[in-house]
Amino acid sequence: MNILNKPFDTEFHTAPFSKIENKHFLPAFEKAIEKAKKEIDEIANNPEKPSFKNTIEALDFSGEQLDRISSIFFNLNSAETNDDIQKIAQEVSPLLSEFSNDITLNETLFKRVKTVYNEKDSLDLSTEQKTLLDKKYKGFSRNGANLPEGKKQQLRDIDKALSKLKLTFGENVLAETNKFEMLITNEEDLSGLPEGAKEAAQQLAESKDKEGWLITLDYPSYIPFMTYADNRELRKKLAIASGAKAFHNDALDNQDNVLQIVKLRYQRAKLLGYKTHAHFVLEERMAKTPEKVNSFLNELLEKAKPAALNEFNELEAFAKGLDNIDQLQKWDGSYYAEKLKQKRFNLDDEKLKPYFKLENVIQGVFTISEKLYGLHFEEISTIDKYHEDVLTYKVTNDKGDLVSIFYADFFPRPGKRNGAWMTSYKPQYVKNDENSRPHISIVCNFTKPTKSKPSLLTFNEVTTLFHEFGHALHGMLANTTYPSISGTSVFWDFVELPSQVLENWCYEKEALELFATHYETGEVIPMDLIEKIKASSTFHEGMQTLRQISFGLLDMSWHATASPESITSVKAHELEAFENTKLYPDVAENCMSTAFSHIFQGGYSSGYYSYKWAEVLDADAFEFFQEKGIFNIEVATKFKEHVLSQGGTEDPMILYKRFRGQEPKPDALLKRAGLIEK
Repeated sequence: MNILNKPFDTEFHTAPFSKIENKHFLPAFEKAIEKAKKEIDEIANNPEKPSFKNTIEALDFSGEQLDRISSIFFNLNSAETNDDIQKIAQEVSPLLSEFSNDITLNETLFKRVKTVYNEKDSLDLSTEQKTLLDKKYKGFSRNGANLPEGKKQQLRDIDKALSKLKLTFGENVLAETNKFEMLITNEEDLSGLPEGAKEAAQQLAESKDKEGWLITLDYPSYIPFMTYADNRELRKKLAIASGAKAFHNDALDNQDNVLQIVKLRYQRAKLLGYKTHAHFVLEERMAKTPEKVNSFLNELLEKAKPAALNEFNELEAFAKGLDNIDQLQKWDGSYYAEKLKQKRFNLDDEKLKPYFKLENVIQGVFTISEKLYGLHFEEISTIDKYHEDVLTYKVTNDKGDLVSIFYADFFPRPGKRNGAWMTSYKPQYVKNDENSRPHISIVCNFTKPTKSKPSLLTFNEVTTLFHEFGHALHGMLANTTYPSISGTSVFWDFVELPSQVLENWCYEKEALELFATHYETGEVIPMDLIEKIKASSTFHEGMQTLRQISFGLLDMSWHATASPESITSVKAHELEAFENTKLYPDVAENCMSTAFSHIFQGGYSSGYYSYKWAEVLDADAFEFFQEKGIFNIEVATKFKEHVLSQGGTEDPMILYKRFRGQEPKPDALLKRAGLIEK
């Protein structure tokens, strides 16, 4: 029997990665879909009167095997993919899309759900059960259950096409990232680059049997070069290559994919009775409407733009004075910003990196989690993993009970997409009186150890690790009954609160002293460096805010427009969307949308604004911690009980107010960003 189609006979029932072969996936999916269909048929054709237990609850626990196989497969497709897996993904995605539609367009099943939904006021349901009932009903109605038969088929066709387009989009971006290599053979061209980055580039060249130093579009290679390399022409070459991903009018071009995805999403929304895709998406978000999102972004823009323009003009004058640069270009920004930052704060990442050895930062985030939430992390080697770089941990509470299994995957490799993310291999839920604990993973792309140095993180990488770990805590501490509303299964503009709030500890002396020690001497990070980190935390905050707003506005311009069919040029549309947030001259060869994986491959369509939205929440929440003490157990317990453990059991604003005692105020964010007076 296929190993994926039977219960995993492993410690903690973790995925048996080393025994799974690519050839197992397709037949396993087919069999699991067949099994899940039978489960659905049993629920739909149950002769008993529809009830919460035999319909809604049964539905939420159905397809468990299929969900497990899907999570393993699609996580591998992001973190350890290859040609075979990508080919299987193209075959499997339409099958899953079709199966999903088989459920939501099943009239008999929907009748049962509707019966329970219409009787909800007379049923004695808990808050979580009411939320689940509402979610299940909307899952049907928002996915075409009320449509006439002909339109249901139209919806199926759209969903099938979208699932394939999104996969192709992501594959093209990954292929473009892997394809570009800049081999440097003259050491003078590396002037300015830190020794660690040079050594990593040399090791990368060696690993590919090349002489010299290899620079790629992977972040640990790309970012240091753009920040420190003195050779402006090579920075330009690298920046243009990065900005031109999937924008070459060739086989890996994503322009048509973008237009197709946008049009199909719009058609889908119209079919379901919504004005645009954004109206459809935002109905299930804290923001509720595109108007409110645009108003939120434009209000922030009004506050941030004057600061951003001042910062940009200052940076331009600085570059002019230093190197007689008349016009600051995109490939100059990070380079001169780093030089200005060093001049102003006498602080640069190379001074900080020795204090942020990866292993110490990991231990630091574990210690902070122990102090706040009573969690204990034990590295164990008996858990199977999908790559030798992956670290595996058993997470327990103060009583020794299992809380979660935790996977951490930190270094770039060819089969792994860029960026950082948290995901899950198994959700938390309660079934047959047993609290089944989650299997959580974080995936990052940090600088690898070299022959002479361990993995030393930039401060930005430190905050990234804390960010993803904040998501992981949301998954680990989940304590709900039903899998579909457990952990990070919350409104999309609430999901970034746990991740972004944890970043705040990276700037606090009390927290830094727990883990920021010099990798050679063991010396704790000096107080003056901590003060400089704090002081520099608002450096170029206006420009950073403007950048995030520009991405949010671009997302809304694609998804809140009432006539996407009329868009013929991806580049022209993008330029128009960026008009009010533009600082640098446009680069003709570049286009952001063709590699904007968050909104065209991931789940952020009509949701990119949520990063800034959640910043309002996280600044307000952290202000509460600061008032009482950043390790205050009372505040931490409130956050754990009312936010981290609750998943999507209630409206997020209700959960937040229960923790904070009031609605969030944007003032805390604006003060922290230095955009208004403290």
